[in-house]
Amino acid sequence: MGAAHTDYDHIVVGAGSAGCAIARRLVDAGRSVLLIETGGRDDNPAIHDPGRLWELWNSPQDHAYTTEPQRHADGTQVFWPRGKVLGGSSALNGMIYVRGHRSDYDDWAARYGATGWSYDEVLPYFKRSEDFEDGPSAYHGAGGPLPVTRNHAPNPVTSAFMAACEQYGIPNNDDCNAEEILGVNLIHRTIRDGRRVSSWTAFVQPVLDNPLLTVRTGALVTRVLVEGGRAVGVELLHQGRTDTVRCSGDVVLSAGTIGSAQLLLLSGIGPADELRALGIGVTTDLPGVGGNLHDHTLTPVVWESARAVPEGTANKLEAHYFAKTDPSLPAPDLQPLMSHVPVPVAGQTVPEEGHGYSVLAGTIRPLSRGRLWLRSADPTQAPALDPNHFAEPSDLAAMVEAVKQVREIGAQQALGDWRSKEIAPGPGIHTDTEIAAYIKRNLLSYHHQVGTCRMGTGPEAVVDPRLAVHGLTGLRIADASVMPAVTSGNTHAPAVMIGERCADFVLDASGFDAQ
Repeated sequence: MGAAHTDYDHIVVGAGSAGCAIARRLVDAGRSVLLIETGGRDDNPAIHDPGRLWELWNSPQDHAYTTEPQRHADGTQVFWPRGKVLGGSSALNGMIYVRGHRSDYDDWAARYGATGWSYDEVLPYFKRSEDFEDGPSAYHGAGGPLPVTRNHAPNPVTSAFMAACEQYGIPNNDDCNAEEILGVNLIHRTIRDGRRVSSWTAFVQPVLDNPLLTVRTGALVTRVLVEGGRAVGVELLHQGRTDTVRCSGDVVLSAGTIGSAQLLLLSGIGPADELRALGIGVTTDLPGVGGNLHDHTLTPVVWESARAVPEGTANKLEAHYFAKTDPSLPAPDLQPLMSHVPVPVAGQTVPEEGHGYSVLAGTIRPLSRGRLWLRSADPTQAPALDPNHFAEPSDLAAMVEAVKQVREIGAQQALGDWRSKEIAPGPGIHTDTEIAAYIKRNLLSYHHQVGTCRMGTGPEAVVDPRLAVHGLTGLRIADASVMPAVTSGNTHAPAVMIGERCADFVLDASGFDAQ
């Protein structure tokens, strides 16, 4: 056992979307921070080249999780890439910047007891982190660490897709992060000068020479140290050696929806009976830890092109649209995503890149909820992951509608010069039942897992509205795991916002001024 250290004001576990924002703000405020990352340096060139993002799946920088067989999707197992590198999943994601709908945050506050998290209250934190290409406005910030840029050279088939959306009846919307989210638009991107900007490169890399910051890579945190009801540090495994590290202020877990919940359970914080069954001593009985797991889903619709599709200039995901299957919904439940490359389909041959294109039919308001649980007390073993997709029949019904809508858009005149034929689902699939079976075979993740350390009040809540773990002091969680319900869109921007807010909570509790 290594010697204990008390050299830090704060420990942040996980150098991903939220963790990097927290570390930066605490250091800027004069606090000493240890930032711990399980993965290594972001030295894989594919991380920085937006066009190579899919090369990162199953790479050394990917945890490469797989779900349990989905019993409501014919046993399909869904691949969940998650970042294992400085930058976390922001080093592997599609570089899409979406905040979500106003009602997402208003519902957190009104329905789940997440007081202080309404849209009007979180908007300043989105703006604080942002350096928007168009400059500051009522909805956007400028001068923050995270660049948000537009695509000025879209692929011509992407432009045709957007025109097809308008022919179908979906309006063009120049900015889904402003007043109105509905409509089709070229995505806002976390790309600058042709290079990905992860949370690590945006927030932490510029302050690496600050003596208040210490970064440890390749270190697996195995347990939170709790003494007298207070978190005082962490135990970690590094190069085969166990070490303990202590801090005088808060420990913050930003290890992600999977990692943060897993670490709580390994620390004896979770459903008491399940922990005892694994031989883990119970620190705090919190039944909600690992519950409420849910995710956005996708399934591909693929066409063969009538002519060559040129190579893209940046990421391979250039446009998306937000729409409602039911006009009475408070927010969109669909977010299909356009790619100018053919996406692989189970059991079918798709064209090579340059000879086809895809639209990933996507739903973003799932009602189904699943859970995460430990397989053993071994911290190196991945937990079991069951989002329980389509347990609520309405989720599958929404996916069927998304596929039908995407196929109709793909048949519009604007894509006539590009469209040769639909490859998948293909001409043999017509009825809702046939489409549903295709979806189950080709169920994909949008990589927006959330919820396993739900924020709010009530017996299933894990953290309070200031992100402090119920029943303990000195321990906070800040990442997508605290979302009571997933936002209407991609989750990187909301995770950064959560990190920004957490930093203020930590500083306020420490008697320091927030930056």
